[in-house]
Amino acid sequence: MDILSLIGILLGLVAVLGGSIAKGSGIGALWNAAAFIIVVLGTLGATLVQARLGVFMHGMKMLPWVFRPPAIDNAAMIRRVVEWSNIARKEGLLGLESVAEEERDPFARKGLQLLVDGSEPQVIRQILESDVDNREAFDLQGAKVFESMGVYAPTLGIVGAVMGLMAVMQNLTDPDRLGAGIAAAFVATVYGIASANLLFLPVANKLKALVQERSRHQEMLMEGLIAIAEGENPRNIESKLGGYVHG
Repeated sequence: MDILSLIGILLGLVAVLGGSIAKGSGIGALWNAAAFIIVVLGTLGATLVQARLGVFMHGMKMLPWVFRPPAIDNAAMIRRVVEWSNIARKEGLLGLESVAEEERDPFARKGLQLLVDGSEPQVIRQILESDVDNREAFDLQGAKVFESMGVYAPTLGIVGAVMGLMAVMQNLTDPDRLGAGIAAAFVATVYGIASANLLFLPVANKLKALVQERSRHQEMLMEGLIAIAEGENPRNIESKLGGYVHG
């Protein structure tokens, strides 16, 4: 569980709700069904027009990463790569066949199988680099679904505010309804700006950072597998990959 994401969302809610109370408006002033429909459905509609179905669904599947990010432990992976290197030096590359069969990570399993098959280091690099690049590109498209929502939501908030003011202008002969009408009109702006800056854009940036972190992890693994294919000393491999570990 990423506790910072949870704290951040809670603080965002407290900031908006607490600010409304502190200003004397109350929590009830923040609810307006029409504004909610315009901003939420409008933002969703605009995003669906932009994104392919597969990309949109992938973005939704990535959303839990904000609270439960993929487990990435570079230090542990370096230890495993060094262990594989020792096996390869003692038993040959075919000694990694049983390791490949038991490996759960598809990327690592594919790399190990390439080693077992006796693939040249350059071939291993080309195949694994293609996997890393393609996966990163697709994951970044999923993250950009939320980035798009963060772009469209404020604009839809303004649209909602304008539509609300249009309704107010039609009731200028009734002064008792003007104040409440104007306040309701600007609720849409609050929805749009708050959702974009407290939810959609932070989520998009968090997902993009996680995607880049996983890509770097896979690049480290790839370099380790290539070093094994080239017959490098396990100690040299450990030193070579040590630069990927930060903090």
